[in-house]
Amino acid sequence: MKKLYQNLVRLLSSGENVVLATIFHSAGSAPRSAGAKMIVCADGSIIGTVGGGRVEADTIELAKEVLANHQSVILPFDLTGADAAGLGMICGGKGEILLDYLDAANSDNRLIYEAILATMDKAQKAWLMTELSSQSVAGRTRQQCLVMQDGTIIGNFHCEPEFMEKMSSGPAKISIHADAKENRIFIVDPIRTISTVYLFGAGHVSQQIAKLTEMVGFVTVVIDDRPAFANRERFPLSEIMVVDNFECMAKLPIDQDSYLVIVTRGHLHDRTVLEQALETEAGYIGMIGSKKKRDHLYKILQEQGVSAAKLQQVYSPIGIDIYAETPEEIAVSIVAELIKARVEREKCIAQG
Repeated sequence: MKKLYQNLVRLLSSGENVVLATIFHSAGSAPRSAGAKMIVCADGSIIGTVGGGRVEADTIELAKEVLANHQSVILPFDLTGADAAGLGMICGGKGEILLDYLDAANSDNRLIYEAILATMDKAQKAWLMTELSSQSVAGRTRQQCLVMQDGTIIGNFHCEPEFMEKMSSGPAKISIHADAKENRIFIVDPIRTISTVYLFGAGHVSQQIAKLTEMVGFVTVVIDDRPAFANRERFPLSEIMVVDNFECMAKLPIDQDSYLVIVTRGHLHDRTVLEQALETEAGYIGMIGSKKKRDHLYKILQEQGVSAAKLQQVYSPIGIDIYAETPEEIAVSIVAELIKARVEREKCIAQG
């Protein structure tokens, strides 16, 4: 997400008007979850994605109209069974996409998105608030601002004082959401460093983990070589990668905001993934299994030249010890550890 915002600031700074498309509501098997974003440029090129297929095609076509008439709009979508099948889904889904016109000549737009990047660099939190109205408010039908954690507001935003006070006190929600008031709609998009959980393995434990990681604000990518396990029916909210084998990490954009969770179906696959994971900059690497299994695998890797210091970076056995037994309980323990690791990382960044 940070790269998308960087591209957005670059385009605005160069004088190019763009449309920022954001899914702010989705239900069922939508192609991407709420919060997914895509930039549509004047030449029709895109940066990012809102899921591909008909939804993305319709978004691009409508964005051209938005660029022409300079008016932000909301696009509702409703995927039929046939549409969903074309995207590898089991059933259809509904949602809404904000197509927000960003005028490069309006300096507030660039200032707001530069502030978003600064917020992410410092691992701080903020809320991007956009209002669309069928009637003019302070001479405009669209207004936007960034509400910082300390209540500072960047941008010009006119609304009832009590509503702004409510928003600037720091909304508790961590997912994008919308509120309607008469003929006005307010879309609140939480800004924070977006962390991605890569689940290697699509078994029962992984299925339960994905439900929770999506709920607590992680982008979740499920990776497996079995289409019967890695599919939309089992993982309706996650991104899915069906691979030929687990020698696939070089294809992934792994960085320090990546959390690698190794829950494959066997020791050999775990080893394959772990060997690759240790060569990345991932902020978290966790592997399921007993201490006996872990020690046996570590011994093999050390004989191959992997240092003990590198192995100490791995959370294994994975998860906080809560005496978990069922897949659901194991998932709770793992996601609790992910949350803890994320908060610790954010604190380290904030402290410099």
